[in-house]
Parts: sequence; C-alpha cells; structure tokens
Amino acid sequence: MIALAWRLLGRELRSGELRLLFAALCVAVAAVTAVGFFADRVHLALEREAQQLMGGDLVLTADHPLTDAYRQEAVRRGAETAETLVFPSMVSFAGAAQLADVKAVSSSYPLRGRLSVASRLGEAGVPVAGGPQPGTAWLDERLATALQAAPGDLVTVGRAPLRVAAILTLEPDRGIGFFNLAPRLMMHLDDIPASGLVQFGSRLRYRLLLAGDTATVDALRTWLETRLERGERLEDASNARPEIRSALERAERFLGLATLLTVILAAVAVALATRRYLQRHLDACAVMRCLGMTQNRLLRLHALLFLWLALVATAAGSLLGYSTHFLLVDGLSGLFAVHLPAPGWRPLGHGAAVAAVLLFGFALPPLLQLARVPTLRVLRRELGAPRPSLLGGYLLGCLLLGSLIVIVAGDTRLGGLALAGFAGALAAFWLLARLLLAGIARLRGAGGPGWRQGLASLASLARHAPAASLQIVALAIGIMAMLLLTVTRGELLAAWTRSLPADAPNRFIINIQPEQRDDVTRALAAAGVTAELAPMVRGRLLSIAGRPVTAASYPEDERAQRLIEREFNLSWRDTLPPGNQITAGRWFMPQELGQGIASVEEGLARTLGIVLGDELVFSVAGIERTVRVTSLRKLAWDSMRVNFFVLTPAGVIDDLPASYITSFHLPATEADLGVELVNRFPNLTVIDIAAAIAQLRTVMEQVAGAVRFIFLFTLAAGGIVLVSALLSMLDERRYDLAVMRALGARRRQLAASLLVELAVVGGSAGLLAAGGALLVGQVIARQVFQLDMAPALWLPLLAAPGGAVAAIAVGWWTVRRLLAMPPLILLRSGV
Repeated sequence: MIALAWRLLGRELRSGELRLLFAALCVAVAAVTAVGFFADRVHLALEREAQQLMGGDLVLTADHPLTDAYRQEAVRRGAETAETLVFPSMVSFAGAAQLADVKAVSSSYPLRGRLSVASRLGEAGVPVAGGPQPGTAWLDERLATALQAAPGDLVTVGRAPLRVAAILTLEPDRGIGFFNLAPRLMMHLDDIPASGLVQFGSRLRYRLLLAGDTATVDALRTWLETRLERGERLEDASNARPEIRSALERAERFLGLATLLTVILAAVAVALATRRYLQRHLDACAVMRCLGMTQNRLLRLHALLFLWLALVATAAGSLLGYSTHFLLVDGLSGLFAVHLPAPGWRPLGHGAAVAAVLLFGFALPPLLQLARVPTLRVLRRELGAPRPSLLGGYLLGCLLLGSLIVIVAGDTRLGGLALAGFAGALAAFWLLARLLLAGIARLRGAGGPGWRQGLASLASLARHAPAASLQIVALAIGIMAMLLLTVTRGELLAAWTRSLPADAPNRFIINIQPEQRDDVTRALAAAGVTAELAPMVRGRLLSIAGRPVTAASYPEDERAQRLIEREFNLSWRDTLPPGNQITAGRWFMPQELGQGIASVEEGLARTLGIVLGDELVFSVAGIERTVRVTSLRKLAWDSMRVNFFVLTPAGVIDDLPASYITSFHLPATEADLGVELVNRFPNLTVIDIAAAIAQLRTVMEQVAGAVRFIFLFTLAAGGIVLVSALLSMLDERRYDLAVMRALGARRRQLAASLLVELAVVGGSAGLLAAGGALLVGQVIARQVFQLDMAPALWLPLLAAPGGAVAAIAVGWWTVRRLLAMPPLILLRSGV
C-alpha cells in the first residue's frame, strides 16, 4: 500500500493534479522555516552572548546614582564589581561637533567578555584587558569617521580634553547593535567631574556590574531584590538588554505577520486544491470500489498519498526556506555586531507542522468523501459526490488552522486579532459575493451573443451560489493580499512623508540650564532662528487616584512598566501647544493659574489607566507635588516639536528644579550654529534630528527589505490561490461547455461567454479585495503607525478591472484547452 501510494503520488504530480497543492504547501513551509531559521540564529546568539552582552553576571541599572551599600555588600560577599555611566553628549574636534553616546567606565570594566581596539581606522581589533586610561578616550569607527579624528588627536567632551588612544571595535555589553543610532565614545569614569556634564536634567544611566560564582550571584540577587528603590532594575541573562530584545522581537513580529498572511493564503489554496482533487477523482474511486476495494483501503491509500505529499513538500519547502534565510541574514547583517551561530533543527519541526495542519486539516473531509463515493456513480454520474455530513472534519481543520495562526504570529493577542480579522473578512466577502451574484443574475439587456451567454452563465453560477461564492472569496483574499503588499504599503509611506513638513524642526537642544536660557535665546536669535525654550521638570509618578503605582501594578503591560520605572518630563504653559488637540475635558482657564491641575497625553492615560478627575502625585528631587487631571490631549509626535506627557498651568511646578529644551529648523547654510553653541556652552546637547532620522531610515529600510522578501512568499501564495480558484471555476464549466458545443455552439461564442464570466467574477473579487484593503490599510495606519492616511478611493477603480484582467489572463490558457478538446471526450469524462 505504501509503495502504491508513492507511485500514485508520482503519477498525480506528473499529470498536474497535485501540483498546485504541492506548490501551496512548499510556499507555506518555506516562509515559516526561512523566518524560523533566522529567528533561531538570533535567539541562539543572544543566549550564547548573554553574559558578554551584559558585561557581567548580574547588572543593577538606575537613572540615579546608586548607593554605596550595594557595592559594599557585593565586595563583602566576594563578588567582583565594575561601574559604567552612559549619557548622550556632544564631542568636538577641530571645529566639528558630533552627538555621541558617551560611556564612562571604571578600571575593572568589563567583568565578562572582552574589549577590542585598533590603532587606526580599518584595522582589525585586538583584545585588551580593560578600558581607556584616565585622560584618554576611545572612539568607535563611526565617531572617528564623522569627526575625522585619529589616535593621538585631542577631542573635547564637555569641558574635558581627552587624547584619542585607540579605535573601539568591539564592546561586549553593547552586543547586537540594533537601533544604536549615536556613535560611541568610551572614557574613564574618573574624567567625568572635569567634563562638567553631570548636571540637573542630564539623561544619565548608571550601571553596577557584578560577577562571581553561581552561589554568590544568586545570593546577591536575592539580597538586592528586597532593597531595590524606584528606578532601579536588576538584569541577568533572562532579561538582559531589553531594548535589544524588544527591537528584535518587533522585527520578528513584522516577519511573523508576513509569514502569517502566507500561511492563511496557503490554507485557502490547499482548501481549493483538495476540493478540486475530490471532484476530479470521484469516478476513479467509484471504479476502484466496483473492483473490490473497500472504503477503509481506499481511505488508507489516499491518506498515505497525502502523507507522502506532506513529507515531500516539507523537505522541498524546508530546503527552500533554509537557502533563502541566508538572504535575510545578509540583508540585516548591518544590524548585528556579533556572529550569528548556525541555526538549530526546531524550525524544521515548525515547517512539518505547517504542512501537516494545512494538508490534513483541509484534506480529511474530502478524503472521507472519496472513501464514501457510491459504486452506482459508475453508471449514474449525476449522483455526484456524497453530501458532506462532515462538519466535524471541517471544524477540526479550522481549529487547527486557528492554532497554527496563533503559533506563527508568535503572540497570542496578535494571533487572536489576525484570526478574528481573517474570519470576519471571509464572512463579509462571502455575504457580499452572494449579493453580487444575485444582482448580476438579474441583469438583462443588449449585447452580442457572447455577452448574453456570459450573463446566462452567471445566472447559472447564481444557481450554484455556494461554490461560486467560494471562488470569488478565494480570489478576493488573494487579490487583497497583493493590494496590501503593493498599493497600501506605498500609501502608508506617502502618508508618513506628508506628515513631515519641509520646515519641520531638525535640531533639538537639551540640558539648557536656567541661567543659560537668555544667552541661548539671544544666540539663536542672532542666527535668525526663532525658537521657544520650554521648561522641563523630571519627576516620578508615585500614585494615581490615591493608589500607589509601581511596575508590579502592571504585570502584563511592558510599556506601562517602563513608563512607571522612568522619570516623566513635566512642563507648564498657559496656552495649548501647537499640534496638540484636546480629546477630553477642557484646557486651563485664566482663573486657574497656580491651581494644582494638569493635562495628560491620552496615550499615556490609556496605558496607565488615568481618567479625568484622577489625582496624580509626582516626586521631583524628593519634593512631592499633587495635580488633578482636567483634560486629555492628542499629540502630533511626528511634528518634531517639543511635546510633554504632562502639562500644568503656570504657578504649579515653577518652583521645582528645571532645565530647558527647544527644537527648531536649522537651514543647511547655518549648520555651524550647533558647533558654536557647544563651544560656548559645553553642557548643551545638540541633537541633529535630520541625521538621526536618516540613520533610522537606513535601519528600517533593511528591516522593510527583509519583510518585502518574505512577502514574496505571500505573493506566490496569492498567485496560487488565484490559479486554484479559477481552475475550480472552469472545471465546473467543462460539462456545460461540452453540451453547448454538442448542440452547435461555436467556439468564438463560447470563448466570449467564458471571458465575460471570468471578467465579472474577477472584477467582483477585485472590488471586494479593494474594500478589504482600504479597511485594513486604515486600521494599520491608525492603530500601528498612528497616521491619518487618506483613503485611496481610486483603489476600487483599479482593483475591479485589474481583477478582471488577472482572471482572464490566468483563465484564458485553460479556456483554450477546453475549447480545443472534442465535446465527446468532455462528455465521456463525466465532469
């Protein structure tokens, strides 16, 4: 039986009966395994480099200086310690200035991993035992290139001149360089006081690195966990570098969405192909039943046939996925500063599971129908297939597909939303397809014989509405995927581009001290720059509506945890800032100046559960201040203006320690202004947003390129759906064509009839697909990208004729074959 099933598989593949089914399975397996191999290599790299990524076995991070009690206890327990301080600052050399991510390290850094440096740009790095000596600095290649500085040159950080001692090529606890936009300067911790950069409002990240044997580290972790204060966090191998992990997870989620769409389309293609296979093999199975084959043996034969098909498709798809995942790695190679190890074998299991679920989830009911085909069909073909009282089989297939969608998405909520959206689209498309067919069937009017015959064919389709609706729905799903891949993606990018006006601010200045405010304002005005210096107070949120809040208050929301652990930027003003819109409550009244009220950004309020009327308690430098929420605001974050989560009227927090921040548009002809300001005020940090956006765009283009590459699998799956749906439709027209030709209908007339039918079915599917793409595109724009994308109302005008042309182009080849066959052969085929 096994050998017979293998020979039968070969025959079916050669004859073309299973080619579409095989192609759909291969595409789905290839997409899943390609992303799986890539993700597996990244995860293995993170696990292998966990301690090196941290620089120690345990890391204590904070946004304020750490108490000496932590260091003393670590030393008492026999652990090694090292310290780092990271902050953004301007680095100057020979009249040029560049924003850098400055890292000051103690002499014992690093505790785990190795630093590597080179004596000049372009040379391979060599390992060194410790960091730079006091009075010196190491520049990474990007910073050295930007400043045109070399070892031996003197650079300035704040007020401290530092001699460049080497080029930094590898930094262990920087690890995978994902979204590291600013270049690095490494200096000694002892040089920080001379730089004058640690002032109020400075954005500093303090880290205490710890290392020792397992027992020591575990005991120290237990001791520290009970003494952590606000803003302090312990990191180990399980949660190291959360910004890297979250960035990689975000990229993997995008790839997972592309894979998800591929699997969904492959499921539609498999369902159509197995249904077509059933219709075309009823006669053969009836003959085999007449020759003595029992239902059980017939079922086992086809089950083994499909098992062989699943194995072959898994092997071919996995090989394709393994080969193509190298393109993903190459395309994203600029994002990684570590070597990615060889992947494991787990993605192969995922690929096999995809093939098994797709095939047997949708092939089981048709297989059971084949086994139950009546022997009387040999004499009476009008009996057709046995009516499927196999709802349980189809329900099992849908449950398996739903589980597979959740697994492929990699996120339960995301997978659930995708599953609900997919089910909703299917139901809506099905209902609309039935309404369209019912309306088209009532069409009458002038036209040639082909047109009238085409309308008659559509009326016939309306009489078989379930099958015809299934074909239109399948076509609509495939075309919608293609529209989302091409048109809607372009519209999203265009909307993002339009959201940035030509004169949008491209420079930020932070850390402006109160005594420097007037001087900085005059310096900007002298250069012809009009800028508003906004006060900024950094405070921690202690309670909401009388309830103390900590990270533990939001156990399932990572964003809320990060917000609670950090300090908020507070400010005050009397007028509503440009780009802000009140969505609830009201703005401050003139008589409310000095009262303890506040306006909160609506996204922050939604994340933390803040509502109008809640009292918020903030702590600023140990001083507590209570405000009541009177309004919620929607901010235009992409305007590049200075925005604040919380605003109060004047007279509420003015007496608290504050610094100033501003943003402005600097023409290219005035690019030297930033250098002049830093030379005059070394503590200022001038952030070139234009350069940061350019770097971010480069990174996102790499990720987008990888997503587009995976979407090629989606496009292939959509094409298979298109072909499968049209072939299923034309198969059902074979017998009608034979009868009409036997009754004297001419080929040209029948060809015109079929072309009209294909055009109307394809146009209807295109129209439905355009509606779905418009709706999904709007949801993506608003919920994911927070963009107001103008609906592309022209899309249905493009999609409807495009669907008709695609249907005619794909179906014409089969139509020509059908019309070329003698009617007697088609009649004898009984299809």
